[in-house]
Amino acid sequence: MRAVGYQSPLPIDDPDALQDIELPEPVPTGHDLLVEVRAVSVNPVDTKVRRSAAPEPGQWRVLGWDAAGVVTATGPDVRDFTAGDEVFYAGSLHRSGTNAQFHLVDERIVGHKPKSLDWAQAAALPLTAITAWEMLFDRLDIRRPVPGTVPSLLIVGGAGGVGSMAIQLARALTDLTIIATASRPETQEWVRSLGAHHVIDHRNALAGQVANLPTGAPGFVFSTTQTDQHFADIVELLAPQGHLGLIDDPEELSALPLKRKSLSLHWELMFTRPMFETADMAKQGTLLNEIAALVDSGRIHTTLGENFGPINANNLRRAHALIESGRAKGKIVLTGFGQ
Repeated sequence: MRAVGYQSPLPIDDPDALQDIELPEPVPTGHDLLVEVRAVSVNPVDTKVRRSAAPEPGQWRVLGWDAAGVVTATGPDVRDFTAGDEVFYAGSLHRSGTNAQFHLVDERIVGHKPKSLDWAQAAALPLTAITAWEMLFDRLDIRRPVPGTVPSLLIVGGAGGVGSMAIQLARALTDLTIIATASRPETQEWVRSLGAHHVIDHRNALAGQVANLPTGAPGFVFSTTQTDQHFADIVELLAPQGHLGLIDDPEELSALPLKRKSLSLHWELMFTRPMFETADMAKQGTLLNEIAALVDSGRIHTTLGENFGPINANNLRRAHALIESGRAKGKIVLTGFGQ
């Protein structure tokens, strides 16, 4: 089968950073679904792994987690899917990735593809939707109000893939006032179109901008990027007994400044459940089915930003380069393997 992989971590402008390769078609066992991949999307985690994780000597590492496709075969323990089902999912860090014609994934973290979306639109959703959902409702628990606050949520990095989903989910499923950060006119318009009530510029100090809003101090902050740069501001602007959630990787983060206000700190990694096969691992499949229902009812929308064409090494290198530039808006998707 055709796939895209690498054998050593390299800068994305090196032609060997991602290469077109041929690999054996995998065979499903246990709870596995064998999925014929129709579309994938590219996330910051793809670029982080490519830059840092070397496969065993002589082996290929295939990246990619988001996918939409068709089930072609199932393992003996599969109960909820059959060949021909259209699915979407975000995979596992511990398994070979979705940048391949056929891919194995555990059925417990798979959802049925939204009927109203095409392959590209569906592939844009899983990783960011799971991350946003788990942070908002499992970690921050934004439905539980912080005493004395006007219910509000600040999303740092609102125009990125996760931020774009978090805005929509919070708007569709809660009554919170949503404040999003974005720095360029086009990204500011993007987050407004997704449902943000207020937009502030993360190139400037956040606390002062939030103080000028009619919402008062928010009880929740979801920081998707550059948390270390904004940390002091976030501590200042959060309401006492508020909650901070983050998904990025600060080089250093001291929790001590949170003590005076009794602020809580929450980490979210959407790979935790499949990585450790937690007792509630199947919640990701259930969650994706709820996302599909919200999409098909028109309450939330795909965050597809650009379709870069067929799944091949050249187009994936382009996608990685754009993500590494920090200028991506919405999700970058690739569709099919061409001829």
